[in-house]
Amino acid sequence: MPSVAVVGASTKVERYSHQAVLRFAARGYQVWPVHPSGQAVAGHACSRSLAELPGRPDVVTMYVNSEAGLELVEAIVQVAPRLVILNPGADGPELLAALRGRGLHAIEACSLVLLAQGDPLQLQPGTR
Repeated sequence: MPSVAVVGASTKVERYSHQAVLRFAARGYQVWPVHPSGQAVAGHACSRSLAELPGRPDVVTMYVNSEAGLELVEAIVQVAPRLVILNPGADGPELLAALRGRGLHAIEACSLVLLAQGDPLQLQPGTR
């Protein structure tokens, strides 16, 4: 079963990050919400940081602004995901370059759109 860390996951059902938790789970992913509050999201236990994840995520999908994302680059490198998705609002050329410069496969895309098209790991070349 593939796994995903949803960075910036929200308990608010109207937020895209909450919808990502639900849709990745529906696609068959092991979902690990990540938020400093540590509050469960849609019934999924939440980690306060990437360092607290119970395992290595196949995907890290970002729902925090790019400035916060830049502060997380080293933590993302440490968990070594196969794919990093920078959602709208979390994207930016500096963050994308920083992740790619560290050898990560990072894309600017909407996780919800990717999930509507299929499995993000199979849609993106170089992530298998």
